[in-house]
Amino acid sequence: MSLGNNISFLRKQKKLTQEQLADQMSVTRQTVSRWESDEVVPELDRLVAMCGLFACKLDALVREDLSDQSEIYSEIRIKRVAPFKMAGYVIVSSNPESDAMGHMDRWAENCGLKKACPDVRFIGWDFPFVSQEQQNRFGLHGYVAACVIPDDFNTDYQGVMSLENHEADYAVITIKEPFIQPFERIPNAYKLIMEYLQANNFVEKKKENVIGCFEYEYEKDGVTYMDVFIHVDGVTKADAFSMFS
Repeated sequence: MSLGNNISFLRKQKKLTQEQLADQMSVTRQTVSRWESDEVVPELDRLVAMCGLFACKLDALVREDLSDQSEIYSEIRIKRVAPFKMAGYVIVSSNPESDAMGHMDRWAENCGLKKACPDVRFIGWDFPFVSQEQQNRFGLHGYVAACVIPDDFNTDYQGVMSLENHEADYAVITIKEPFIQPFERIPNAYKLIMEYLQANNFVEKKKENVIGCFEYEYEKDGVTYMDVFIHVDGVTKADAFSMFS
């Protein structure tokens, strides 16, 4: 691992020249060059500023190899996801993912789902029906959060909409620690899947009662992971993958 390599990688990922990064950090281009060659370690305040600019955590910037994609992303695989029921909630706000997930977490607690099924699966996806004016003028975005409902669980508790996802095929990629660089790692996962689908002649196809794409976040051995699912058509794999397996 090299701090200089990380700075260089993140700068290029952000499409910044050394001069542009130097301007933002209030240093000379030569100083940025010395950072990237590991001749000089940036001061703490500038490391913090770079974390804000590159949307990454300080510990990751200093300790991890952020350029090693094989450490971040799994291989893409095709899974047939078995049908499942959901309770969902839509929020349009400046922070819709956190707001919607918070609502669903409270709903799962209040309706008894967490007690009946301690390992509740929460998934989410972007809500596309937000106008450009809402996005550009007010900074609003939409997000749907949902929790998967076991077949044997029933409740009349209000505050959600009932949804179903029919059996369908998905291309899936797993991201390790997605929130170290959420605005880079998550969008790049979608890009990697789309490139894979194009290269292998898969079709991304809208289908009634099938979610086009969604994200599933979970922890394993103290590490946060996110699975990104994108629906594809024309797959012949027969075994269905259950959300509860």
